[in-house]
Amino acid sequence: MAYNLLKGKKGIIFGALNEQSIAWKVAQRAVEEGAEIILTNAPIALRMGELNKLAEECNAPVIAADVTSNDDIANLFTKSKEHFGGGVDFILHSIGMSVNVRKGIKYTDNNYDFTHKGLDISALSLHRVLQTAMKMDAINEWGSVLALTYIAAQRVFPDYNDMADNKAYLESIARSFGYYYGVQKKVRINTVSQSPTRTTAGSGVKGFDGFINYAEKMSPLGNADANQCADYCVSMFSDLTKMVTMQNLFHDGGFSFTGVTQAVIEQMEK
Repeated sequence: MAYNLLKGKKGIIFGALNEQSIAWKVAQRAVEEGAEIILTNAPIALRMGELNKLAEECNAPVIAADVTSNDDIANLFTKSKEHFGGGVDFILHSIGMSVNVRKGIKYTDNNYDFTHKGLDISALSLHRVLQTAMKMDAINEWGSVLALTYIAAQRVFPDYNDMADNKAYLESIARSFGYYYGVQKKVRINTVSQSPTRTTAGSGVKGFDGFINYAEKMSPLGNADANQCADYCVSMFSDLTKMVTMQNLFHDGGFSFTGVTQAVIEQMEK
């Protein structure tokens, strides 16, 4: 059901790869709520993924951008301003990658070249996007920026590896830049800490099925799925949440504040 929450708004969605992607669902919901969007991902992801299918559905242009490249980000905002005839009202940062995770390297044995690459893509990219947007005046007043994160930024999940560090830094950037962009142009910046979700990226984490099953038992409402996350993101892009900024917002069915549940106790007693 649509409510026209984003009627007249324009945005950029980073990171949609295929129908499993949270960014894919957010793009669909944003358009359903009246927004116009631009889709972007790294050139290699555009070759591997199915973004053209989403672009056709959403009547959205696709602009390739390597988020580790200042020039690519500047080009993205230049073309978005040309396309929309001005700045954007919202941005979704749904980007994360760990070479250490992909190669099965333990956290205590991390390859630091791999660590630097993952940090650049997963966290520094948010700073790069925001810095470039600010310099180019590419986000309209009272705009909303969201970055997707995970509770491993606060708690230890052993197989999440250096992605936990990346997410912690991502959340810090959102808070810090949220202050400066808020003062300058009332742009609000938040992170959404989502339940474990079966995406292409998430499924690459060792023991991911165990993550999901445990979180389901530990969450009073159960795990939030990708469609529900899209609903939440749309509400954060809308004018109904204009005074929310610099927050890490848990969208996880209550997992983040639950010590233990009866279901977990019973499982342990078997």
